[in-house]
Amino acid sequence: MEAVIYICHGSRVEQAKHESMQLLRRVKDQVDAPIQKGCFLELQEPNISDAVAKVVEQGATKIVVMPILLLTAGHAKRDIPKLIEQEHHKYPEVEFVYGKAIEVDDRMVDVLAERIDELPLQNLEHFEMLLVGRGSSDPDILTDMEQLANMLQERYPNSSLEVCFLAAAKPKFEQLLQAKVNQSSSVIVIPYLLFTGLLDRGIKEYIASLNLGNDQQVLRTDYLGHHPNVVDVLVDRTKEAMEGAADRAEMAEGSS
Repeated sequence: MEAVIYICHGSRVEQAKHESMQLLRRVKDQVDAPIQKGCFLELQEPNISDAVAKVVEQGATKIVVMPILLLTAGHAKRDIPKLIEQEHHKYPEVEFVYGKAIEVDDRMVDVLAERIDELPLQNLEHFEMLLVGRGSSDPDILTDMEQLANMLQERYPNSSLEVCFLAAAKPKFEQLLQAKVNQSSSVIVIPYLLFTGLLDRGIKEYIASLNLGNDQQVLRTDYLGHHPNVVDVLVDRTKEAMEGAADRAEMAEGSS
């Protein structure tokens, strides 16, 4: 029997847990798997070990593990695979299949553009834009964020757009935004974050702390949340992993 375990990052903010569970409910409704379970990488319960034990108890013999992460960096490349390996040692009779993160996708750029268009402004060209990522020491994250920024820039060719990060990468959000404010620029801050949490709150608080000129504005778009496009991409990634697992099983049976 096949099961899908969705593993979210986790947050100290309870609202983030509710938002992630709400997103997973919408994804589960579109995924044809008899057993589906959500869990968290850190900071919240249940963890992946709890989730695996639960689905095995329900009869799962194949588990597709889906990282509910925007991009592929340390968590997706190292932390989650290590946890899967530990669970495989506990349950050697169970097949584990690891899916992909959301990664770069036109549909996610559509969400960013929609969030910008939701803002109460008339002259977008008067604003500079900052696409804000979580940040990572992994160079792939920098490449992916630049690619997303270039795709978003194509939607707004008359506006300036730069990438910055909240942690572990440069340029840092606070420093770049302060530099823009010092230049008397008005800025749109675009968080590339799935849910609310301490990072999103930090963005809001920093913007609120700025001393702006009379004609300056710093506006912040909403985070991605459970936008229909986010749901669609996650459903596709899950189905891709499930179909890949089925293809490998058919190949193995054909060669035996």
